[in-house]
Amino acid sequence: MVSATWGHPKKEADVEAKSSSFRALRHRNYRLLFTGQLVSMIGTWMQTVAQGWLVYRLSHRPALLGLVAFAGLAPAFLLGTLGGAVADRMDARKLAIITQSVLLLQAGVLGVLTLTGQIGIPHVMILAVVMGVANAFDLPAGQVLVGRAVPREDLPNAIALNSSLFHGSRILGPSLAGLVVAGFGEGWCFILNAASYLAALSALWLLGLPKRDQEMPELRWLFVLLALSTFLAMPYTVLLPAVVKDVLRAGPRELGWIMAAGGVGATLGALRLASLREHRGLIRNLLLALGGLALVLPLFAASRNAWLSMGLILPLGFCMVSVNTSNNTLVQMEVPDRLRGRVMSLHATVFMGAMPMGSLVAGVLAQHIGVSWALALGGLGCGVVALVVWPRLWNR
Repeated sequence: MVSATWGHPKKEADVEAKSSSFRALRHRNYRLLFTGQLVSMIGTWMQTVAQGWLVYRLSHRPALLGLVAFAGLAPAFLLGTLGGAVADRMDARKLAIITQSVLLLQAGVLGVLTLTGQIGIPHVMILAVVMGVANAFDLPAGQVLVGRAVPREDLPNAIALNSSLFHGSRILGPSLAGLVVAGFGEGWCFILNAASYLAALSALWLLGLPKRDQEMPELRWLFVLLALSTFLAMPYTVLLPAVVKDVLRAGPRELGWIMAAGGVGATLGALRLASLREHRGLIRNLLLALGGLALVLPLFAASRNAWLSMGLILPLGFCMVSVNTSNNTLVQMEVPDRLRGRVMSLHATVFMGAMPMGSLVAGVLAQHIGVSWALALGGLGCGVVALVVWPRLWNR
């Protein structure tokens, strides 16, 4: 007989499993996706840091940082809806294998051109467009795969863990990139990123996924908030090379450390969301994090010390991932599987449209009024957005 003091072992195990911050990893399909993407994302962050440093080293123009980011993200905005429709109609696993293979080749070509001394800004721009086109189809395919890799009750946890993966890899990737760029040059970061896609491709080959279906609600304000917060706040990630080089008077090692510190903050934000037992508090979390962006981003813009900037980018990353991941989870929880690819591609299209436009505008502003003022204006804009959407979402 089981003692009443200790309770029923099976029920206690079920409660523990449901409350675990890593419960989605119980499922084989999700473990495969998580592991493959972890390796791949470390390489992606290495390429991001190296590409930004390469562009700024070749041009010394912050506007070009925004332009290259625009070239890489705009295709996802223009083709995102098409990508979602393809992900719904085609086997999402096969689509992801194709897109990951294209991304592997893109990184390899960028690495070879850089190592042979043939690289120029036009080459970077063209390859950024190739990456953007591949991502337009890869992102909705990935959303579909995650949605089918776990039971519905574990979906919020899987989304939060995906976010922690993305930002956790941002801790190691930029740190490694800073060391590799300083010691061997940007080209080897691109080559290592190409190799990292082999892990993602191996995981995709091993997947076997079920199918599900459900109903769908109205999501307008979540999309509006995503567009505005991304346009105003996310460009700080694109302008970091200019912040480090021109404002902080530092080099690639410091850029890697600051990006890694931002990754720590973002990972903590994602893990906090993963620890939630249910998704009822996500709107409140989203709105409070948006208010945090309005406070922290202007302070980060005003910093003139590398250590202070590292300290401020921690809460900045925490708030940014809390806004985006809460938004993504709320949408994902309401989308039926038969429409998941299309709705989530629209979600990605909003993000991928707002991100390059915001980066382009911020880059131009930085060129004319300075990087610090461009970032500070974005933070103040987030405060205005928070005041507008707060009464419309708080009681939802």
